[in-house]
Amino acid sequence: MRMRLTRFFLWISVIAWGILLGGKLFDLRVLVGAWSASPPDSLSLLPYGSHWPVDTGEYFFPSSVALLICSFGALLAGWSTPPRYRAWLALPPLMMLATLAFTILWFWPQNAALWAIAQGAPTAESDPAIVRHMVQTWVAFDWLRVAMGFVGLIAAVKAISVPFPDLTNSADQHHPQQQVA
Repeated sequence: MRMRLTRFFLWISVIAWGILLGGKLFDLRVLVGAWSASPPDSLSLLPYGSHWPVDTGEYFFPSSVALLICSFGALLAGWSTPPRYRAWLALPPLMMLATLAFTILWFWPQNAALWAIAQGAPTAESDPAIVRHMVQTWVAFDWLRVAMGFVGLIAAVKAISVPFPDLTNSADQHHPQQQVA
């Protein structure tokens, strides 16, 4: 049962990683490519304004929640596996948590600062050189999020690609005093 549950969670994780990375690559190449083309003027193309009919969060949020739940589900269901297999199960939730923390702690404040510049807020940064640097840093760090996601995807694919470890042998190795002679 644990093997089936682990595999089930891994399949959903692999699919969710693929959906998220595909969307992120589109976002970086098309949407970010537009608003980061020639800042500060191009910041008028930032999403979430009145001229944007779709909130990109509506795309990323459900897949991210599914990925977070299934990554941890696979880790918990496969917890009694040998450490080398468990490491493949641990990498996807760790990458997801790191990406989430990075997004909340760094990207959300930067998004607010860039949005303020785009809206012409009186307290917003106005030096074009600083704004260009902010945008270049934002794009570079977003590629870092893609790399983190790629590590998570590769780990999930690796975990689902190798034979599931025999749990009876791994339990015997961890608790030799329980072996029956």
